[in-house]
Formats: sequence, C-alpha cells, structure tokens
Amino acid sequence: MHCSAELACVDPGQVGLIWPKVAPRLRRAILRTGLSAFADVERDVLDGRALLWLALSQEGDIIAIDAVATTRLELTDAGKVCVIVACEGRGRYRWLPLIGGIETYAKTESCRGMRIYGRKGWLRALADYRHTHMIIQKELR
Repeated sequence: MHCSAELACVDPGQVGLIWPKVAPRLRRAILRTGLSAFADVERDVLDGRALLWLALSQEGDIIAIDAVATTRLELTDAGKVCVIVACEGRGRYRWLPLIGGIETYAKTESCRGMRIYGRKGWLRALADYRHTHMIIQKELR
C-alpha cells in the first residue's frame, strides 16, 4: 500500500502554534471513545508531557493535515510503553502506515511496547497489533 503522507512530530516548544488548528479534531475523537479527558490530553500536549503527531500530505502548494494523534510515555511495573491516546484522520490508507515512525520513536525511548486507546476497529487495521486486555464497562445511572 502506497503511503502518500509524511509523519511529523511537532516540536513541543512550537505546539502552541498548531494546537488551535488540530484541537477540535482531537476533541471529537476523544468524545467518540470516552477513553480520555480532552482537558488532560490538551494539558499534557501543551506542557510537553505528551507529543503531537501529524500526518501531512501535499498537493501542489497546499499542505493538508490528514491525521493528528497524541502519544505519551507511561511507566508500568512491566516497563515503559508508548500510548497513542487519541487519533483522528481521514483517508486512513494514506497515513496508517506512518504508525511505524511512532513505533521507531518508542523504541528509541526504550519502550517495551505500544498501546492504543481507541475503538475495536484498530485491530482490523493494524495487523501487527493483538488484543491483550479488555476494558469492560457498565453505565451507572
């Protein structure tokens, strides 16, 4: 599959410049799953505790943001993991292969694995990932 997008990790010192353009997209993704709190993700990204990643494509002079994601490193009793906390994009076939760049980053940070907080559909889209644990939930009213 041809990947026509490029992965860019936004410099934490410059993230405030792009954040207003991508925050609504991440907010929608977070609201869809309910697995995170947007305010926490926003604070972590703006404070440099989490990274902002962009999948960029170019057509002529126009640069488009095809997808946006946030990651954070978590230290568990079993070792460090890189977590994709939120991701939103269109034209997944163009940018999904870019996850390899985030995996490379995680390896350089001595992570023992990657985790994705998201919908079940990610399992179908990412053949190298496997289902290891579940979150089960009961609504309380």
